[in-house]
Amino acid sequence: MLSSMRVIVFASQKGGSGKTTLSGHIAVEAERQGAGPVALIDTDPQGSLAKWWNVRKDPSPAFIQSVFSNLFYDLDSAREEGFRLVVIDTPPAVTRAISEVVSFADIVVAPTRPSPHDLRAVGPTVDIAEARGKQLIFVVNGATQRARITSEAAVALSQHGTVAPVTVHHRVDFAASMIDGRTVMEIDPFCQSSQEVTALWKYLHERLQRAEGGYRAQDDSGMTNPHNRVFGRRAAQ
Repeated sequence: MLSSMRVIVFASQKGGSGKTTLSGHIAVEAERQGAGPVALIDTDPQGSLAKWWNVRKDPSPAFIQSVFSNLFYDLDSAREEGFRLVVIDTPPAVTRAISEVVSFADIVVAPTRPSPHDLRAVGPTVDIAEARGKQLIFVVNGATQRARITSEAAVALSQHGTVAPVTVHHRVDFAASMIDGRTVMEIDPFCQSSQEVTALWKYLHERLQRAEGGYRAQDDSGMTNPHNRVFGRRAAQ
């Protein structure tokens, strides 16, 4: 169990890296393993994570409706509400707003597919994490079983930061499970995909236990008090 509220930010410049899928899965697994209450925040204008959450039957993890300018206050409110973990999904871009989101993180997770295009795109994410003084953890995601490029990708990423010891492989059950707001663990907790998510959460949990509270150190100057904070269901955009 986490001793105080922690924040994980999933960030990557490259679209299609699997940020939304992993954000939802890690949040659910954290709740399943007793690290909750857990809340999700979707800062991507496409709202894919929010849409997935809206079709969930299980009310946990919770969903916090937030915007960039209110994020500090919403995280502070989440702590006061008793949440132990907040998982934030971000859009595939490099902007000042994303840099601000990263500033609240205890750890930044960068899902990266093992392809030349994805590997070449990690630079801006590395720069943001370094500028904000944040732990950056790469997760090789969407890998093909026994493909040489998977191990080569891990080696290449290790030159830029920490690489999670768990590789998440490409399987159709990830996408299929999210159609109706679930995760692979909720469909078959013993399948290979579920085991990979469980192992990844265990690793991230260990890193979080050693992390300093990121959002508490953030300067909130220029931010306005929130009027539309929501812990619960919202209409998909």
